[in-house]
Amino acid sequence: MSADKTLSFPNGTIPDESQVRACIRCGLCSAVCPVYQETLLETDAPRGRIALVRAVLEGKLEPGKRFKKIVYECLYCQACTTLCPAGVRTDLLMMAARAYLLQRQGENPLRKFLFRWLLPKARRVETATAPLRWYQHLGLRSVVEKLHLDRLLPRALREMTWLLPPIPRRPQRRLLPEVTPAQGERRHRVGFFLGCAQDVMFASASEATVRVLARNGCEVYSPQVTCCGMPHLGYGELEVAKDLARQNIAAFEEAGVETIITDCASCGAQMVEYADLLSGDPDWAERARTFAGKVRDISAYLMQTGVEPPQGKVEMRVTYHDPCHLVRAQKVTKEPRQLLQMIPGLEYVEMPEADWCCGNAGSHAITDSAGSGEILDRKMANAARTGAEVIVSGCPGCQMQLWRGVRRAGLEMKVRHPIELLDQAYRDGERQVGGEK
Repeated sequence: MSADKTLSFPNGTIPDESQVRACIRCGLCSAVCPVYQETLLETDAPRGRIALVRAVLEGKLEPGKRFKKIVYECLYCQACTTLCPAGVRTDLLMMAARAYLLQRQGENPLRKFLFRWLLPKARRVETATAPLRWYQHLGLRSVVEKLHLDRLLPRALREMTWLLPPIPRRPQRRLLPEVTPAQGERRHRVGFFLGCAQDVMFASASEATVRVLARNGCEVYSPQVTCCGMPHLGYGELEVAKDLARQNIAAFEEAGVETIITDCASCGAQMVEYADLLSGDPDWAERARTFAGKVRDISAYLMQTGVEPPQGKVEMRVTYHDPCHLVRAQKVTKEPRQLLQMIPGLEYVEMPEADWCCGNAGSHAITDSAGSGEILDRKMANAARTGAEVIVSGCPGCQMQLWRGVRRAGLEMKVRHPIELLDQAYRDGERQVGGEK
């Protein structure tokens, strides 16, 4: 293979060989790479991955199964890119390599089913996850857990069941009105982006998000959206990711909203990249820039615009895990902590290495359960040191992995979204006022 731009995406948004050659091999990235810290293999370090991509570009290496495994083991946590003195985007290089591998492999029926048929349609995702709701709400899950029947399963399958949070009876998409009026005077009109995993796994968090926004003077517009495209980009499905971006941009354009709010770190990280993703499309580039400029995480938005202090007490000891897609991709770190520390009665304890990746990385907990579990063990050891009753995090992928970690480590902890605790404090405060009357 000649040294061309085979690994770069057509619109140039993904770093090509010029960035590959920019790597100075200093090794700073190795210290913060969760995968390398577990394996200590140079090929698992960011600079090792870059060297392999360069070898492919220069025709010195045929990209076989081992190359594919190394490329897909990158967690896309962006820890290396934050630290890199040369500004190399290793995470995007790995996405480019995955797109290249997809081009070489051709069509795959399973991939086509997942990324082109299932995930782009919310109702299909809802139908596909229905057995999980039946498993919980028919009482089967309770029986399995009380009798410890999950111990009879193979380790990998048992840990997959541990990923499941308490599952809502109905997805939020069916319950959420298109427009939720502000409580009291309307100060803002915002859009709310309901993510796929939030919808079917963590509906209570999104319900709380809309309530909190309304309480803080926001009229909330919630259109029917599709997947943000993060899973598609992560598996090299670039053109599908672009199409999904266009659909989501169009869904909000006519609403006249000031800001587009998300309570999912991964969705937010993907949507702020829409401007780069569609920069090569003359019909959508400007529209994508406008859209991306409006995207905000719920905690950052509340702290920016001013949040009503809650009156109700939430008496519990809480610690916080930084989602990679929030702390690095969106540079949101202090705001979730500030929201938590506003809540009366809540004791906040900082977790050691709070911004260290939990090891989920989308589907990594499923595709590499053992490797993901090793990274998770480090996270849960730090969580246990806090003595917290609750771990909070603003990413559904992280929350699922943390539920797995709690069960894997046998800890007496729960996992929540930070906005749920703020919402609980608001509602407890209302009940207290009502009781006084």
